[in-house]
Amino acid sequence: MAEHTARLPRLEAALQPQVQSWRWAPVVAAIQALRGVQCTVAVTLIAALGDRSRFDNPRPLMSYLGRTPSEHPSGERRRPGAIPKTGNSHARRALIEGAGASRYPAKVSRPLQLRLEKVPQVIQAMSWQAQVRRCKRYRRLVARGKHVNPGVVAIARERAAFVWAIAREVEVTH
Repeated sequence: MAEHTARLPRLEAALQPQVQSWRWAPVVAAIQALRGVQCTVAVTLIAALGDRSRFDNPRPLMSYLGRTPSEHPSGERRRPGAIPKTGNSHARRALIEGAGASRYPAKVSRPLQLRLEKVPQVIQAMSWQAQVRRCKRYRRLVARGKHVNPGVVAIARERAAFVWAIAREVEVTH
């Protein structure tokens, strides 16, 4: 694990100059306003999504990323199933990685504050709204007796919706 931890700063240092010249750089910077989304996660998500204009709303995006539960309908009954393993595995993992941050109360850490200073006020507001909503939802799920892992997956699904909304906002303003 220590090797992976040591590799991350080197990877981010190598990614930074590449991202600056990428056409999706404003979107990458904007979604880093979300708690638990640093440069590597942002680049992974945006690279996996490609052109986001093909998603009219967040639901197709969630399905594309494999964050929508399967169903087992039978007559009048509809039983929800497991989360499928469809979509881009790197993007799925990137969503899950940062979703665990919702286990803790909503707050703005110093690194997040520095990232928030670089984005417009509307995106800052969306970021705070997302953080409060996800923390509250996680606490409700755990209070109802849900296991930690399905709670984190549910939060990752919501995170995908907020990524979609922020990316859409950046495209409108830039």
